[in-house]
Amino acid sequence: MRTTKKIRYRLEWLGLTFAAKFVPLLSRKACYRLALLLGALAALLDRRGRRVALSNLQVAFGNEFSNQRRSEIVRESYQHFARTMLDFFWSPRLTSENFSRYVEFENRERWDEEDTRPGKPVIVGCSHYSNFEWLSVVSAFAGLEGVIVAQQFKNPLLDPIFLKLRQRSGHRVAAREGAVIQLYRALRRGERLALLVDLTISAKLPSVTINCFGLERCVTFAHVWLHQRTGAPIINVHCEPLPGGRYRVVFHPRIEFPADASLQEMAQACWDQFEPVVRKNPAPWLWMYKHFRYRPMAAATAAYPFYANISEDFERRLDERARKLPPMTSKVKLRMLTPA
Repeated sequence: MRTTKKIRYRLEWLGLTFAAKFVPLLSRKACYRLALLLGALAALLDRRGRRVALSNLQVAFGNEFSNQRRSEIVRESYQHFARTMLDFFWSPRLTSENFSRYVEFENRERWDEEDTRPGKPVIVGCSHYSNFEWLSVVSAFAGLEGVIVAQQFKNPLLDPIFLKLRQRSGHRVAAREGAVIQLYRALRRGERLALLVDLTISAKLPSVTINCFGLERCVTFAHVWLHQRTGAPIINVHCEPLPGGRYRVVFHPRIEFPADASLQEMAQACWDQFEPVVRKNPAPWLWMYKHFRYRPMAAATAAYPFYANISEDFERRLDERARKLPPMTSKVKLRMLTPA
């Protein structure tokens, strides 16, 4: 490892170690206001990310928003992400006794109506919308603990910091290497697990294409593959912001799939529950992320964001969906279903 990278990694570790110590000392109001400030600064200074976000909004919503409103949504998106990160470091202040002051549940009966008692496997589908970190933390405090998959950092010094925070409420974190096999075994043991269903991954890896805001994108199919192999129900859950730094966790109806549904069709059905949420209030979604890495060869360049590229692998994924072909043929590739 080069000396400059070692220094950068050490500085990142020092910064996050300080945040883990300092942020929990803040009042809830101070944490909320600091997140709004840092998010606004990030939207101003991160020119590359802001350009990606504006392009994503343009192709997703067309002329539905004015240029001014798109800029406001981008700023708010940065602020929501800043809230998610600062709240994550503030989460040691949360306990099973006090979390209900900050988070409420909606449609919890949909979970309770299912046979989701301990010992019955369930797949919880989540998305990068609003405070997805707190969604995980408070769900465990509410008795819905299970197995989660966490993306590993390029800087290995950061992983223990995030791992400790993510497991403190009762979850168990599965390592990314061989994650799908671990999750399969967990379901077979009757455990619950949670996966982000809007993960965009390389078309070179086992993946499926779905339609998102009228555009084609490549996403993971780990959740629906696991459902297909184990029969565990998929229940989508999302977190939405409330005034004053509070949140609401919303449970969606259990997804019912036709018996002959392909993996692509099942992944599409999972996203279709989330898209109306994003359309209703777009700001909490991660618009600065490159959701649409590829564009079909037949599509006009202007129909996709500026960063989208043509890819033969993506064309193959589109063909697999059109012909309902399985996107994976080897069990060895299971470990590649979650992104690096």
